[in-house]
Amino acid sequence: MNMRMADMTLDGNAIGGLLREIFTMEVTNAEATCAGCGAVNAVGRVEVYVHAPGTVVRCPACQQVLMRIVRGEGRYWLDLTGTRTLELVET
Repeated sequence: MNMRMADMTLDGNAIGGLLREIFTMEVTNAEATCAGCGAVNAVGRVEVYVHAPGTVVRCPACQQVLMRIVRGEGRYWLDLTGTRTLELVET
């Protein structure tokens, strides 16, 4: 049986349960890998700046922005562009 890629594609609703599982975990223990310098730090040890229109999270090794988080009117915007990986461990 030869399946085409289009036949295997689902929309984002297919990962709704998975994302709910992931983001209910304790994230301060997660390890973030900087996309700039490759440093690995627990989220609880990164540098956080809250005196902006949102929250800015920077790598303590090279100062690259790892994350931007903005909260407003019942929603969140999360930019992880500067984070290569975010490793979450179940406890």
